[in-house]
Amino acid sequence: QVQLVESGGGSVQAGGSLRLSCKASGNTDSSYWMGWFRQAPGKEREGVASLDIFGSTFYADSVQGRFTISKDNDKNTLYLQMNSLKFEDTAMYYCAADSSRDYYQPLRPGKYNYWGQGTQVTVSS
Repeated sequence: QVQLVESGGGSVQAGGSLRLSCKASGNTDSSYWMGWFRQAPGKEREGVASLDIFGSTFYADSVQGRFTISKDNDKNTLYLQMNSLKFEDTAMYYCAADSSRDYYQPLRPGKYNYWGQGTQVTVSS
């Protein structure tokens, strides 16, 4: 089992920045993949960014060049640096972990088997 706790959400004006954190605990060695996902009201959950155990990263087209995913293995913490935020980035953001070594669709929410409770990001235009 892996427990995930997100933090760092908040309200920001368009063009601003936020950094989300996700503290992992439990059997963290089993987390081959970790990722960030988001869900806006009335929309399906979508993948934002993910990275594998080797540090290879994957990004949704909508955030490429603006968001950066990273991980501090010593602190068992995953980060999402979000710059140049847009109104359409407003959503609940979730951290997730996956124990499989499957590289098929690394941003697919159904791939991940551990989830945090989420942190709200609100961007005002």
